[in-house]
Amino acid sequence: MLRKLFLFTLSLVAFASLNAQNLQLHFDPRHAFYGDDVAAKNYLTATFEMFKPDAWGSTFMFVDFDFNGDKRNIGLVYAEIARAFKIKDFALMPHLEYNGGLGTGFSIPSSYLAGAQYPFKLGNFFMGTYLAYKLNAFTELSHDVQWTLTWNSAFPNSKVSLGGFLDLWTENKNRATGEGGKKLILLSEPQVWYNFTPNFAIGSEIELSYNFVNAFAESKFYAVPTLATKWNF
Repeated sequence: MLRKLFLFTLSLVAFASLNAQNLQLHFDPRHAFYGDDVAAKNYLTATFEMFKPDAWGSTFMFVDFDFNGDKRNIGLVYAEIARAFKIKDFALMPHLEYNGGLGTGFSIPSSYLAGAQYPFKLGNFFMGTYLAYKLNAFTELSHDVQWTLTWNSAFPNSKVSLGGFLDLWTENKNRATGEGGKKLILLSEPQVWYNFTPNFAIGSEIELSYNFVNAFAESKFYAVPTLATKWNF
């Protein structure tokens, strides 16, 4: 769920001491907060993240498993994979990304992104941002743009770590016909973790969204905090 957090240059990754792989387990109480209009039940979400740098850039991927199906089985799987390309000492890094998933009896429309990202440092935070063209594979293809901001704290020897992302993107209001113009969608997931050991942490993620039709009704703002554990491999 801590999508795009690790897509920085190799030097920033080294300074930030980010973990290459982690597994998170979140308790999501959105039914308790918003009732059946948002979700039929509260559920667990397991997230596996992987980051791997190499001589040509870096690869980041994550997979979410929502245990909201029948008898608490997996009812939805969503994945993202992104590649950043390092071009010598050039500040901007070409960025390619794929998003998509499957649910019980339905599929999440795929999206394909191509753009450029820029890493920078702000105080004790390592930041990253990118702007990309986004092709949403709806019934009627939607040609869009996405801006993303990521952040990760770098407080030496701190037991508390902060991170997260903010996405803003456009898409067709009518996915079937493309009529009716565009709408703007916001999705942000700030996280806070208390690190008991270098491997084990307990914390929370707050999912903030507006117009995020994949999870909520349109034209509304929602805030859903989770309770979570994380294991860094």
